[in-house]
Order: sequence, then structure tokens, then C-alpha cells
Amino acid sequence: MSTPLTPGSIRARTAVISGAAFLMATSAVGPGFLTQTTVFTARLGASFGFAILVSILLDLAAQLNIWRVIAVGERRAQDIANLVMPGLGHVLAGLIVLGGLAFNVGNIAGTGLGANALLDIDPRVGAAVSALAAISIFVIREAGRAMDRFTRTLGIVMIALMAYVMLTSAPPLGEAALRSVWPLEIGVLEIVTLVGGTVGGYITFAGGHRLLDAGVHGEAALPLVQRSALTGIGVASFIRIALFLAALGVVTRTDILAAANPPAAVFEAAAGTIGRRVFGVVMWAAAITSVVGASYTSVSFLRSSVRAVDRWPRIATIAFILVSTSIFLSIGRPVRLLILAGAVNGMILPLALGVMLVAAHRRSVVGDYRHPRLLTAAGILTAVLMGALGAYTLVRELPRLFS
Repeated sequence: MSTPLTPGSIRARTAVISGAAFLMATSAVGPGFLTQTTVFTARLGASFGFAILVSILLDLAAQLNIWRVIAVGERRAQDIANLVMPGLGHVLAGLIVLGGLAFNVGNIAGTGLGANALLDIDPRVGAAVSALAAISIFVIREAGRAMDRFTRTLGIVMIALMAYVMLTSAPPLGEAALRSVWPLEIGVLEIVTLVGGTVGGYITFAGGHRLLDAGVHGEAALPLVQRSALTGIGVASFIRIALFLAALGVVTRTDILAAANPPAAVFEAAAGTIGRRVFGVVMWAAAITSVVGASYTSVSFLRSSVRAVDRWPRIATIAFILVSTSIFLSIGRPVRLLILAGAVNGMILPLALGVMLVAAHRRSVVGDYRHPRLLTAAGILTAVLMGALGAYTLVRELPRLFS
């Protein structure tokens, strides 16, 4: 049971709102995103800006719908799904936890790569130490507040460093603006991958569940919920655009796809000798905040069906991080697992969003609340589009996965 915030506690309310926003934003900007954006920019050039724009629009439609329904329904997403159709919430929770665990292994790997670039230490050592740092947040009694401060601080660091790299790379801004609305080439697979990796799976629910746990819920709280969602989308979008422009400025002068680590090559080419260290900070910050977000949100989906998890959520979150770290340390970077998780995430978004849209118009869930028609229409369009594209991606990637 969540404890509502004291009405006069403006500082506490503001901290929770910004914390939920940064939890979602930093979860959306993980190590996979850094690599995908760099590689796709090298492939499509300025036209990749169109994929960025589409992903932001789909992000808005998905996040605003889901956050509002969670707030008004005053329940976690899986409980709302069970009200729509008995058992559906358990299916949704299973998919979220599966995808969250798979991506968390990749996030742990990302902390190792970041630590290696920053401090020249073994990636496995860096990953182990980073896992301990993430665990320390959930050891603290006020874990929610600690998580808010942690993600907010590192989110601001990433914004500052990405802005610096973007400016030093001198991208062709006019060409980028033109091709973002009039692309020479539309990359369908790139759009699905980007949306699935930044909106799909656990990411869509991270901020909404955090606000619910902090007591920010109910129809009266919708202005605060929407403000938090828009802030998170704004932060994630800025980082997406900054990385795209930084990579674009570099790819116009050199072939980064030939590099062993394309994102690191962008930072080095844009920022000189200090670029590799800057990349290390950004990669580590992106990865460890994603570890925190994936672990917290995945565990929140188990709280409705596993009594022990609901009773000891912090211990369950720590266990989730330990399992993810153990998998990485034992088998290394799980490329095939990450591909499968990406395909699953492409299917989770339309399912989750579709359920939330149905719930938004069920009196048994939202009472007398009336969901905005424009949001409903945008949500339906997003769910149908991602359902079709997600199915296409799933069929295309599965043969490669098991070949």
C-alpha cells in the first residue's frame, strides 16, 4: 500500500516527479541504445533523424496513455490487466520480467565496458563493482528516494556530456532537420529496434509505477503525472537527438562502422583524446541507471503474484541484480539473448498499450474518469503500427537467432 504525499510537501512531490521522469528516461537510454543509434546513423546518415522523430512521437502516445491509466486506476499495470481479462496480467508480467532480465544482462555488460573505457580495468571487474554500486541503493531504507537522486544526478551528467560531444562534432544541422521530415531512406527495422529499445518492455512502466509507489495517483494527480511523463520524454529525446547529431557530425568525416566500438569511435573523433574517457562516463551512467530501472520495474511486476516479493521488494530487487550479474560473468555478453529480448519487447508494447487503452474506458478500473479521445486515437495508432512492425521484426530475427 502506497502512502500519499503530504499536500504541503512541495519539495518531496517535486523530487518524486523528477525522479520518476529520470528513472524512465535513463532506463530508455541504455548501452544498447548508444550502439544502435551510432550504427544506424552510420547506415542511414541524416535520414535516421526521421526514425528518431517517429520514435519520439510513438513514445509520447505510449507513455502518456499508460501513465495516466496507472495513476487513475491506482493499480500497477499487471493488476489493471487482470481486471481487463483474468490472467492477462500474469502473462504481461511474465513477458516484462523475461525481457527485463535479458536486457539487464546487457546493461551489466555495459557497465563493464564503460568502466573499461574510463579506468582501463577488466570489463568483468567493472561490471561486478558496478553491480555492487547498484545494490547499495536498495540496501538503504529510503531506497526510493536514493534511486530518484541517483538517476537524476547521472541523467544530468549524461545530458551535459552529450551536449558537449554534439557541439564538438559540428554536425550538419540543416541537413539533419530536412531529412528528419523528408528522409531519403526509411529504415523500418531501425524504427522498430529504436522504439522497442526505448519504449518497449519494462521502460514504459518504470515512471508510472514509481509515482504509484510514491503515492502520486488519482485523477487529481494527473497534472503532476503528465508533467513527470513529459519531463522524462523530453530528457530521453534530448539525449537521443544529441547522440544522433554527434554521430552524424562524425560519420560525414570518417567510417565509424569499421571501428571495433562505433560509439567510442564517435566520442574519440568528436572530443579528441578526452573522448574515450567521456564515452566511458556516458556508457557507465547509461548502463547503471538502466540496471536500476530494469531491476526496480521488473520486480514491481512480480509483487502482485509473489507474496515474498511484495513483502521484501528491496531484497527481491537485489536478487534480480545479482542474477543478472552472475549470468554476464558466467557466459559473457549474451548477444542472442539480447536479440530475442528485443523481439519480445517489440510485441510487449502493443499488448501492454492495448490493454491500458481498454482499461481507460472501463468504469471498473477508472470510475467516472474520461480518457482524452485524442490520446486514445494516438494510442490505437501506435499499438496497431508497433504490432505490425513488431511481428515483422520477430519473424525476421528469430531465424537468425536460432540459425
